[in-house]
Amino acid sequence: MNPTLKGVLYVSVWVLLWGTAASLADIVLLEREAYAPGTAGQVVTFTSYGIAAVVLAVRLAGRFLKKVEP
Repeated sequence: MNPTLKGVLYVSVWVLLWGTAASLADIVLLEREAYAPGTAGQVVTFTSYGIAAVVLAVRLAGRFLKKVEP
């Protein structure tokens, strides 16, 4: 597979994982009235999940983006 395409797919998957996980957590917190929509609580939730996703993506990148010798 083209290395550029592989990199784009890798980042895309991580963006989808981050958005899905953060949204699920956000729904739970909104339903439990931990914070109101549009407040700093949502910013903290999405930012913290984003940071976690970046850390995991960087740590796991070597496993998924290494060159495969033919």
